[in-house]
Amino acid sequence: MKIFKKDKILEFLIATLFITVGIVLRILPHAPNFTPIVAIALFGGVYFSKKIALILPIAVLAISDAFIGYYDLKLMAAVYGSFLLCVIFGFWLKKHKKWYAVGGGAILSSVIFFIITNFAVWALSPWYAKTFSGIIQCYLMALPFFKNTLLGDLFYTAAFFGIYEVIEVLIKEKFAVSKKVADFV
Repeated sequence: MKIFKKDKILEFLIATLFITVGIVLRILPHAPNFTPIVAIALFGGVYFSKKIALILPIAVLAISDAFIGYYDLKLMAAVYGSFLLCVIFGFWLKKHKKWYAVGGGAILSSVIFFIITNFAVWALSPWYAKTFSGIIQCYLMALPFFKNTLLGDLFYTAAFFGIYEVIEVLIKEKFAVSKKVADFV
């Protein structure tokens, strides 16, 4: 029972670290849409409990939006919802955790975010005509932001998953050496 409680405390501490990092990186000056939210959503889906994983990106967005500024509630719902879909994709990645699946997950998440949020901008804002040419114009105007989204998602996903895997290998090596010493003594 003690191990279970320690695991939950460790999960909470690591989740808090991810939330803090996500908020700071979203608030600090950065290229538009070059943020770690997709990486946090995917990582959470792979390594955290479902409850914590679903809370992570929403907490980062809600807290950082308090500093950055809130916007239209319907558009916020589309943004937040797109990141929840990324968490759900992370649940799938948990069983398919290969480098190419994780990289593909980051790319797919970028595309999902682009499609959902820009459709919402077209449908819910007065900025574009509610015509076929209006939606095409909306997506074309968003392409420069998509480049940053894709680059940020790939960068942060590689960083978070890579750092985690390196730490996991180092911990296993340390415990393997400790076990050998204990077996020898």
